[in-house]
Amino acid sequence: MEHNLPVNVREYQELAKKALPKMHYDYINGGAEDEYTLRENIAAYGRIMLRPRVLVDVSKIDMSTNLLGYDIPSPIIVAPTGAHKLANPEGEVATSRAAAACNTIMVLSFGSSCKIQEVAASCDAIRFFQLYIYKRRDVSATLVRRAESLGFKAIVLTVDTPVLGRREADIRNKMVFPPSPNLEGLMSFNDDLGTGGGSKLERFASETLDPSLSWKDVEWLKSITSLPILLKGVVTAEDARKAVEAGVAGVIVSNHGGRQLDYAPPAIAALEEVVKAVAGAVPVLVDGGIRRGTDVFKALALGAKAVMVGRPVFYGLAARGEAGAKHVIEMLNKELELAMALCGCRSVAEVTRRHVLTEGDRFRALL
Repeated sequence: MEHNLPVNVREYQELAKKALPKMHYDYINGGAEDEYTLRENIAAYGRIMLRPRVLVDVSKIDMSTNLLGYDIPSPIIVAPTGAHKLANPEGEVATSRAAAACNTIMVLSFGSSCKIQEVAASCDAIRFFQLYIYKRRDVSATLVRRAESLGFKAIVLTVDTPVLGRREADIRNKMVFPPSPNLEGLMSFNDDLGTGGGSKLERFASETLDPSLSWKDVEWLKSITSLPILLKGVVTAEDARKAVEAGVAGVIVSNHGGRQLDYAPPAIAALEEVVKAVAGAVPVLVDGGIRRGTDVFKALALGAKAVMVGRPVFYGLAARGEAGAKHVIEMLNKELELAMALCGCRSVAEVTRRHVLTEGDRFRALL
């Protein structure tokens, strides 16, 4: 057993910073432009207070929930993040094993540095596949068919990236993004991607991402797959209602970890608006800024069915490989269990809106 294991996500972040080259740490940790949304994703959780209830028998805490018909032991799942080999040579295979060891769902990024086949073969687990719709629809269709044939259970369509956000650290560092092996043979890339200004990632994005992406493409995706589709990147009531009308199976409140549009609302601040608009028609998930079990508790209280955790898992992977990624998920689970106990909630169903006090609540109380 290792001595002095990190005791929280922030300590893992410190270890990751030490372990990684600056270019890669900045890529993982950075956000768009002034990084306002990046900071607010975390800070907004700090402005929500808990309203604990006491004298409840909390000797048994059940954190389990059901997402799209799949039972999971806790509402914490692994968000799609690309290029895990930047953190550890085993990449997404290590992450998928860590998630599987915790019996939770991993959403595999299209930008995985391991082939979809390798991840699928690495261990038995429920996995979802994250997708972008490319200029070349046939590439997206091939990836969907591949994920389907390998037993992935849902498609997570990221919709907040018709063009790439301006990530200035990557531009400064001339970030070299490892090519995704999942696109081998599907797309040809110029080898001179590094020439000129900006980052290679920007060049790759401008060649592949489709700025004409629209609701029609959600219809198209539904027409080519029988898998449930979750829309990731919704932050307004208007788009949440449209998503339900479009017949998606779930909505993920997300600002892409503060990496796309700066000054988009922090995810936790947008959650309640989306939950109200969806009105129970489909599950609502949230990602961005979760660093503690209390953050997960706050998201559940504001109506999230589950939360997705991205960077913390990356930190664990960078610091201690598969064991680190697993430990991060376990720590967040333990913290959530403790928060539930101390708030008097024996199951996730008992975590209600009455258990939190938001900035809006305080403001309304003054009126």
